[in-house]
Amino acid sequence: MSAPAVPAARASCPFETMPSVTELRTAHTADLGASTTSAIRDLMNAVFDGVSDDTFDNTLGGLHALLFEDGELIAHGSVVQRRLLHGGRALRTGYVEGVAVHAGHRRQGHGGTVMAGLERIIQSAYHLGALGASPEGALLYTARGWQQWQGPTSAMTPDGIKRTADLDGAVYVLPVSVPLDLTGDLTCDYRPAALW
Repeated sequence: MSAPAVPAARASCPFETMPSVTELRTAHTADLGASTTSAIRDLMNAVFDGVSDDTFDNTLGGLHALLFEDGELIAHGSVVQRRLLHGGRALRTGYVEGVAVHAGHRRQGHGGTVMAGLERIIQSAYHLGALGASPEGALLYTARGWQQWQGPTSAMTPDGIKRTADLDGAVYVLPVSVPLDLTGDLTCDYRPAALW
């Protein structure tokens, strides 16, 4: 007597359980193209409940770290050149802007991936890195070695140098090639929207 027939095992498709493909790209603003620039603006609008034209403009003109998952932009940050005055010097500064991670992709290390791309650029091309951080964002930055500026902050404006006391404590720096006195004065160049 023959054994009962056993149904053939269903062949599993290897693509059914394929993980998502995540890719970090860096590109200058000039090389982004209209669709990627629009995707960055859409991401920032979603993450920050809308951004002004001036705020978005502050993210442009430098290098972008773009994190894509299956072709969709899920995280972004940029580094733009600014001049910060400290200790009698105008320091070439890689200023971080527009760090945003899509709500559905947070707490998965994507912010750190974007920052690693930006920090590589800063450490290769600038005297220091700087950024303005929210209390929530500061947790990411300090975990990566960024240091809170302890001294007074100011901005060069069309009306001269003005204190930005309301932003004291919100500025973080990443020292690269010049000594910094974190308790000294730090003055940023002027731009529209947020000065820091």
